[in-house]
Amino acid sequence: RFVPVGGKRAFSGYKTWFYRGNKIGMVKDKSRTRAWIEAARPRTLAASFSPVLVGCALAYRDGMFRLVPALLCVCVALLAQIASNFANDYFDFKSGADNPDRLGPERAVASGWITPRAMLRGTFITLGAACLCGCCLLFFASWELIFVGIAIAICVLAYSAGPFPLAYNGLGDVCVVLFYGIIPVCFTYYVQALSFSLLSFLLSLALGLLSTNILIVNNYRDYEQDKAARKRTTIVLFGRTFGVVAYLLNGLLAILLALPLLVMAPSWLVGLFAAFGALFFVTWQEMRRCRGRALNRTLGRTARNVFLFAVLLSIALL
Repeated sequence: RFVPVGGKRAFSGYKTWFYRGNKIGMVKDKSRTRAWIEAARPRTLAASFSPVLVGCALAYRDGMFRLVPALLCVCVALLAQIASNFANDYFDFKSGADNPDRLGPERAVASGWITPRAMLRGTFITLGAACLCGCCLLFFASWELIFVGIAIAICVLAYSAGPFPLAYNGLGDVCVVLFYGIIPVCFTYYVQALSFSLLSFLLSLALGLLSTNILIVNNYRDYEQDKAARKRTTIVLFGRTFGVVAYLLNGLLAILLALPLLVMAPSWLVGLFAAFGALFFVTWQEMRRCRGRALNRTLGRTARNVFLFAVLLSIALL
């Protein structure tokens, strides 16, 4: 598929020329550090930090906040997501889901910045670091917490690997609700308060539904490529119209689940939530209109909305 016909000396700033079909292009050269940073996808990490922020705000409101377990929860969440991003980079390349016609941000392995073997090794090192931080949480909570850590570690790999990869069989959305909403919010609160609450569950569900919209935009953009690669996302299974409707419903349900916080809230806070609702509606309209690479901007704005929603929830709790 790729035939080298040149070199770095001849073309400054580029690694090699390649020939594909009747097109000739160039693969950009990157430093090793920059390649690993981009593979970690730092712009998406707010999705894992946001639920921990809400869990900590709820614990603080109840007078249960503890700094060390809170910081450990941040480390587990960030490292687990980075490990998941590395795993997706590797396994999507191996399965053929990533190809030169990819519409989303460039992938490190598919672009040749990092070798498959190095990426797989990086996945397990990062996942191991997340597990180590998770084991430290056992000093602050009961030993049963280890089962949550095992579930997180399995999902990091099973999301895009194994005999039944979850993302390839329409279960990616469920994983996001669980691992970017319910589990991080509820258990961040639990390791500090040593109990669960109905409010923590409602807010975790709200944040999980809103975070699912990040995946929906990603799969909406990649509909044609995923269909060709037999990656059965919910958008491939049910169509683009389903994605547009699901995006809107997730946002509306998230806002409705947050309403209990606004019953006795000051008017300025209600105004901020109303402004967020308007911002969400504008982002949804943008998703309806755009196609292809233009949706990368919408993807970034959807991730921004998740973080802003988490900040608003935290302000309301405090």
